[in-house]
Amino acid sequence: MSMRSLLVLALVVAAAACLAAPRGAHGAGECGKTPADKMALKLAPCASAGQDPKSAPSSGCCAAVHTIGKQSPKCLCAVMLSDTAKSAGIKPEAAMSIPKRCNLVDRPVGYKCGGTQNGSPGSAMA
Repeated sequence: MSMRSLLVLALVVAAAACLAAPRGAHGAGECGKTPADKMALKLAPCASAGQDPKSAPSSGCCAAVHTIGKQSPKCLCAVMLSDTAKSAGIKPEAAMSIPKRCNLVDRPVGYKCGGTQNGSPGSAMA
């Protein structure tokens, strides 16, 4: 191999290493390495139940809430209070009651979520 070919190969390897390296000091959030706003997309089946506390959640919604809640109550709170949920018209009070409306036996009853969008004290999951 010529010297020029080796130099080009070295630059390609160095560039690939830079692209593959972790970016900055991003720690894990409430939902691990997945941002809460991205995780909120998994709760799309809960749109109507998150807007109307009297609406019966679908089985798809209940399955998604169960999966996320089992991972972490903190994650479930972060998702329900995320900008994505807010943009979709989700009401925190309605969202917090979804685990109960789904009859999830292992739901985090009374778990305090952060402050709601209107600045009121934290909501508790039902």
